[in-house]
Amino acid sequence: MHVPDGFLDVPTSVATGVAAVAMVGTALRRAEREITETGPALPGLTAAFVFAAQMVNFPVGAGTSGHLLGGALAAALVGPWTATVVITSVLLVQALLFADGGLTALGTNVITMAVVGVVVGYLVARLALRFLPPRARSLVPATALGGLVSVPAAALAFTGLYAIGGTVDIPIGRLATAMVGWHAVIGVGEALITAAVLGAVVATRPDLVHLGRHLQPAGSPAGGPTRVRLGRRGLAIGGAVTLAVASAVSLAASTHPDGLEYIATSLGFAGAASGSPADRSPLANYVVHGLANPWVSGAAAGMVGAVVPVVVGLLLTFLAQRRRGRAARAAE
Repeated sequence: MHVPDGFLDVPTSVATGVAAVAMVGTALRRAEREITETGPALPGLTAAFVFAAQMVNFPVGAGTSGHLLGGALAAALVGPWTATVVITSVLLVQALLFADGGLTALGTNVITMAVVGVVVGYLVARLALRFLPPRARSLVPATALGGLVSVPAAALAFTGLYAIGGTVDIPIGRLATAMVGWHAVIGVGEALITAAVLGAVVATRPDLVHLGRHLQPAGSPAGGPTRVRLGRRGLAIGGAVTLAVASAVSLAASTHPDGLEYIATSLGFAGAASGSPADRSPLANYVVHGLANPWVSGAAAGMVGAVVPVVVGLLLTFLAQRRRGRAARAAE
């Protein structure tokens, strides 16, 4: 659901950019405690996996596809504030290196996916946990429900922004119906992927799941540890899975347009999309330009793309930790 340049007018794009900077800045400040608990490895790996998983478009019917947004999954794993930073780092890499999502529309994409997607997914999951048994396994259906709801919520947020500054005059009611309807279907895929990934984590390391810190993992002391670390083994396994998804599974992704592209074509505003300066990137469209073999080119681009968000995510988390350290020293 990456919004390209041209769908929204300049004032709206500037306003969303300013709002996104403010929201991510707040998230960085609030993420300090979450990152202190997990260390930087888990947020970095989460960023890499979300990037890799977003490369895998799955068909949803009628020539349309969808892909993971990852907000609910990231929020469950590393906390909502860190998740906003994680998804933002993914969106930055996609826009700057892979020409996926516009540069002037980057603020819009951050608001819809890194803010609305994360906040709605996390809050729905928290609410669902109140009605489920207080055990680690309840984290899976709760977060899956959060993922299901977060996708149409992000679609509705885009509809609201388009109503304010859309560059093509279309019936907003039709846009809202189409966006929410199709993305509710895509949300089912989001829920299934979220459940599969989080289920694997809960089965092996439930202590890593931020959403379940208030639960008592089986066999651990009451209250659980204050700090958890991914560990070398977990990092190696997670890294291997991420690289496999990015370099191999992604090659079997659906080639159909995603929900937003399909709706834009159907309602007649697809032509408003303009080219991005990142179109000239050697990695644009998730291929390494210059490599003749499309399979090798796509796999190489996926592997590069899985690594870069880790670097960006680690840099952002490092800045958050450094700020926390300065604040602690100033308070002494």
